[in-house]
Amino acid sequence: MIDDICDLGLERKFCRLDSGITVENDGSVSGYASVFGKADQSGDVVEKGAYGACLKAAAGLVGRVKMLWQHDPKLPIGIWEEIVEDEHGLFVKGRFLNSVQKGAEAMALVQAGAIDGLSIGYKARRTTKDSKGRRLLLEVDLWEVSLVTFPMLPEARVAGKADAEAGDLLQNVADAFAEARTMLVTHGQ
Repeated sequence: MIDDICDLGLERKFCRLDSGITVENDGSVSGYASVFGKADQSGDVVEKGAYGACLKAAAGLVGRVKMLWQHDPKLPIGIWEEIVEDEHGLFVKGRFLNSVQKGAEAMALVQAGAIDGLSIGYKARRTTKDSKGRRLLLEVDLWEVSLVTFPMLPEARVAGKADAEAGDLLQNVADAFAEARTMLVTHGQ
């Protein structure tokens, strides 16, 4: 199932965007699937231009890059109709397929704020390490962009109708973790 993707040598990079993804009532969705220059929780950083060769070779990747649910190749939930690289990152625009049960469910979950993450499935073509030991992705071959529960890039977030409430909740959770960390350090010494 999901591991079949890994058998092809594909990697996943999760993204939770500040600018978010916009979801409309008609099922259209747009936003950034990847942000340049930000380290994710595994230390990977996508560099500007990383998608350039892939996008050029596949004429924008429309139709080739799949919109999946939780990286499961058996669960396509929509279609990415536009994929472009700009100064900020990788912008995607598409639509959920409401006629597919999982597509309708995914749209409802994103609009409610229950699902707020994106993740790319890709194969690294060219990488290097920076002075901090982080892997810099210089060239990648993009295979899919998924809606996911747990993204790895904290700065990225999907935005739906409940965006303000979800943002407040996420900030409260982050504050609680920061306070707990401080208490552990203070009381642990």
